[in-house]
Parts: sequence; structure tokens; C-alpha cells
Amino acid sequence: MMTGSIKRVPFDVESYSRRSRTRPCFICAMVNGVSDQPEEIVYDDGEHIAFLPRFFVLPGYVLVAPKTHVEHVVRDLSEDQFVAVMRVVRRIALAVEACVPCERTYLLSLGSQQGNAHLHWHIAGLPPGVPYERQQYHALMSENGVIERTPEEIAALAAGIRSALDA
Repeated sequence: MMTGSIKRVPFDVESYSRRSRTRPCFICAMVNGVSDQPEEIVYDDGEHIAFLPRFFVLPGYVLVAPKTHVEHVVRDLSEDQFVAVMRVVRRIALAVEACVPCERTYLLSLGSQQGNAHLHWHIAGLPPGVPYERQQYHALMSENGVIERTPEEIAALAAGIRSALDA
């Protein structure tokens, strides 16, 4: 796990934006086993999936999505489906908090019809001690850099989350 201060590296937002607008749905590709870069899956109940993203903006960062391609957080889900995915989001968020010290846990449904359209939630654990002016949206913006993680660090975080889910 990452300790101490967060070291960020520059992130090419323009290239990322271009990829997310021109390539097939990355979540569907992962669900179907055709992703060009396998994500570290930490949860799969057959209906929902949770995984560590390629680019971490905070040490405890996980994406949760329905496995079926839906795009709108309100219109595309029945009330029961919405409640079911929010239960998964809460469960994963609690597991993240068990693995990574968090002053606050951010939960956001992001994406756009123009790119990254597959409905997904970002779970982002804000570490204690981050100055206020670097919290909230600032902490979540890849424009401010991303955390470089080794495969070993990613595997350790994934194992910790899975263990917390099993507890």
C-alpha cells in the first residue's frame, strides 16, 4: 500500500480523451475479456463488476459498473437495479476504507454520452491530511497528475480489497 505523501506523475488528458471517444466501451471490453490492458477485478457478482482503474488519482480508487451496458444513471436502471448497484458501491467503498486510510470517501457517477458512456461509479478514498484546497474535485482531476503504481502495489491493493470483502 502507498504510505506518506502522494507522488503524482503527469497525465496526458488529451490522449486519454481521444481514446475514450474513439475506442469501443472499455468496460464492455473488460467484461467480454477483450480488453487491451486487463484491469484488476476485485468483485464480480455476475451483475456488477468492481475493478482498479488503469489510472489512479487517489491511493484507494475503484470503479464499479453494471456488467450490462447501460448509460444513464437514472433512466436506464429500474429502482431495484439502482438500489442493487448502490449496495455494491457501498460494499466496495467499505472494503476500500478497510484497506486504505481515508479521511473521506468520494462516490461519483461520471462518464459522458461522448466518451466513457458505460455507467460507472468512482470510489475514491481521500487520504487523511490532504490540504483542503487539494481535496474534492482537485483530488479527482487527472489534470493534476495520476499516481504511478507498480503491478505489485496494484495486486496488493486488490488482494486487500478482496480480503475485506470476504471478511
